[in-house]
Amino acid sequence: MQVSPERLGRKALDLVEDPDNVLYLSAASAWEIAIKFALGRLPLPAPPEQYVPARIQVSGVEPLFVTVVHALRVATLPFHHRDPFDRLLVAQAQLEGLPILTADDQFEAYHVELLRVAGTRQ
Repeated sequence: MQVSPERLGRKALDLVEDPDNVLYLSAASAWEIAIKFALGRLPLPAPPEQYVPARIQVSGVEPLFVTVVHALRVATLPFHHRDPFDRLLVAQAQLEGLPILTADDQFEAYHVELLRVAGTRQ
């Protein structure tokens, strides 16, 4: 959730900055942010319950809620890796027809559209 536009490749940055594109933040990502913050692994300028909603509001990002259907879809995914947050993001992306903006190569094993960040294939 930290804003680091320098980490995005030109193509991804153009997509993020294009006002015609709708950007989503999954509740799964918010949950992961909260956990990492609580464990001291993610410094934020304010507690996540304040910071994340404020960033959503100023950035125009739309929240993507986790539904029962999303959660159940996880059971159909192959076990390319076991990160529960990533698996839920894949399920959401598949069901909602959304790409995932990521630097994580683990997502390549799944049937999902990826938008790559800098430092990885684009």
